[in-house]
Amino acid sequence: MNGIIVGEFAALGAALCWALAPLLYRQALFKTKPMSANIVRCLSNCIVLLLVLLGTGRLSALMKLPTESVILTIISGFIGLGIGDTLYMVALKHVGVSRAVPLASTYPLFSVLWATILLDQRLTLPILAGALAILLGILLLGRGKQEDTKIINGSFRKGILLSLATAFVWSVSITLMDIAITMSGSKSVDANFALITLRITSISILLLALVPAVDRNHDFLKTKRRNVLLLCLGGLVANGIGWFMMNISFASILEAQAVPISSTTPLFSAFAGFILFHEKLSRKSVLGAIVIVAGVALIFIV
Repeated sequence: MNGIIVGEFAALGAALCWALAPLLYRQALFKTKPMSANIVRCLSNCIVLLLVLLGTGRLSALMKLPTESVILTIISGFIGLGIGDTLYMVALKHVGVSRAVPLASTYPLFSVLWATILLDQRLTLPILAGALAILLGILLLGRGKQEDTKIINGSFRKGILLSLATAFVWSVSITLMDIAITMSGSKSVDANFALITLRITSISILLLALVPAVDRNHDFLKTKRRNVLLLCLGGLVANGIGWFMMNISFASILEAQAVPISSTTPLFSAFAGFILFHEKLSRKSVLGAIVIVAGVALIFIV
């Protein structure tokens, strides 16, 4: 299997991981404040990943990372995990998974723009058509799926805006990670895992330092064990496995290809709801799924 195919399937794997994580977050957020939840998630993930890094003898990989990659990864973590994911958790609480996930998954609109302008990556017609098809399919999926929760207008509008803000913030974080992982000395498996651990560790340290300002009552320490477990698992799936696969994708193919493929998260969310929770798929949902698959196919044949 050549590098391009590996990169494309790695991006799909990241999308699958990012589809599973909100299902775990959503359960924990019923009784946990978004900021407290993010602190718990990042701290627990930091501990687990550091233990794995130490246990597998890969600590030296951290020392060998290029300085530029380290700086970009830390900034990416601050922006993506600190700001973006907190906005995402608030959005999930306000408008639910079926609305927040599709809207937040529109980040390729911005990422493709950054890749073209900042990274000087060539945007071909099939890639552009595929990206637009995926975005259209995502919006169809979001319109075709309804949640049982009742949402007041003010909360709904706030959730929609927060979901779109999440997409913008994520796009910046993703582009920074793309630059970091494609630098010389950062493409190996050990370097990839070291970068992921560094990303989680840096934001964990920052969040701990900001606790007096963002979580004055130290509510994160009062989180129930079940919710801690859900947040930890969701974080490891999304920021551990998901980002590991996304970095493999960045090292193999262009961001303009990898990012639209990774944004197929709502497709996997819809199938998970259908298979696990017996949710009905409307005509719009089915049409959205078909359009997303067609969009991915266009990018795959580039």
